[in-house]
Amino acid sequence: MKLFSSFAKELKIASRGFYFYIEILMAVIILIIFLFAVPDTFTNKTSEYLYLDMPNEVKETYLESINDNPKKAKIVIDKVEKEASLYTTENKEIYILDSRADAIYMADVERQIVAIINVDDNQTFNYEYFLQGYESEKYKDLLKIFHVESSEKIEEAVDNQDVRSLSTNFEELSDRENILPSILVFNGALMGLFIIAAYIFLDRQEGVIKAFALTPTPVWQYLMSKIGVVIITSILSSLVITVPIMKNQPDYLLLVTLLMTSAFFSSSLGLLIASFYRNMMQAFGVLYTIMMLMIIPSVAYFIPSWNPFWIRFIPSYFMLEGFKTILLGSNDWQYVLMLSGGFLLTGLIIFKISNKRYKKTLAG
Repeated sequence: MKLFSSFAKELKIASRGFYFYIEILMAVIILIIFLFAVPDTFTNKTSEYLYLDMPNEVKETYLESINDNPKKAKIVIDKVEKEASLYTTENKEIYILDSRADAIYMADVERQIVAIINVDDNQTFNYEYFLQGYESEKYKDLLKIFHVESSEKIEEAVDNQDVRSLSTNFEELSDRENILPSILVFNGALMGLFIIAAYIFLDRQEGVIKAFALTPTPVWQYLMSKIGVVIITSILSSLVITVPIMKNQPDYLLLVTLLMTSAFFSSSLGLLIASFYRNMMQAFGVLYTIMMLMIIPSVAYFIPSWNPFWIRFIPSYFMLEGFKTILLGSNDWQYVLMLSGGFLLTGLIIFKISNKRYKKTLAG
C-alpha cells in the first residue's frame, strides 16, 4: 500500500514536469509521420548501369527484351552532364551508358552496380561485372554461374521446381508495420534509460533526494515508484503509436507485458548508471554509449545480410524479436513470456544492485 501511495505521488509530481510529456509528444509526432509520411509499402528500385559493347542491331534486340519504351535521362559523369537511355522494369532502373570509360567511372567513383556486356565472334553474350569488394563469396559464385545457361532455360528450371510450403498459417507485416518493432524498442523500452536518469538528477538538483533521505520510507520504494512512472509513460506512448497502425492484430496483453518488463530492465539499468554520477552531463557519455550499443540490433534488423552472431548478446536484439512476434499476431505467447521473464529477472538483479548503491549514496 505504501508503494502504491509513493507511486501515485511520483506520478502526480511527474505529470507536472516536462519529462513526463516528452515521450507522449514524441509518440504523437512519430504516429503523425507514420500515418502521413511513411507509405504502407515501399517501392524500392535498384539502379543499374550497363554499357553494351556490341553492334547496333544486336543492341536494339537486347534492349527490346528489357523494355520497348525507353526514356531519356541525364547523369553526371566526372562533373559533366551526359545523356543516357533509361529502361524501367518492375524493380529496376537500368541506365544505358555510351562508353566503357563511363561505366568504369560509375563503378569506381559513384560505387554503382555496373556491368559491361559484349558479343564475341560466336554471337555469345559475355558479361563483365564491376564489384565493390564487400560482396559475399556466394554472390560472386552466383555471378560466375548465372550466365552458363540461357535465361530461358533458367526460368524453365525455376518454374519446374517443386516448392513445398513448410507453413501456410502465418502473417506478414507491411513495410510500414515492419518499422514498428524498432520504434517500440527505442521509444517504448530504451528511453527509460534516459528518463529515469533525468528524474534522479532532477531530484538531486532540487534537493528532493536529500529531503527523502530523512523520511522513514525505504529506498527501494522511492526507486520503484520512479520506475513505475517510466513504465506507465512507456506503455502509453507505445499504445499511442501501435493501436492506430496495427488496430486489433497484435495481442495487446502480451505487448503490455513485454513493454513492462523491458522498460523495467532498461529503467533499472538507468538507475544503476545514474548512481555513479552527480548530474546528467557527467552521465551522458555512458548513457549515450549504452543507447548506441542497444541500437546495433536495429541496424541488423533492417539489413538482414548483416547479422553477426555477437549481436545476440545485446538485450535489444531479443526485444526486437519479441515485439515483432507480437505484432505479427502469431500468438507465440510462450516465447514472449520467456523473454519477459528474462527481462524481469535481469531487471530485478540490476535493481537490487542499484538499491544497495542508493542506500549509500542517496544523499550524496
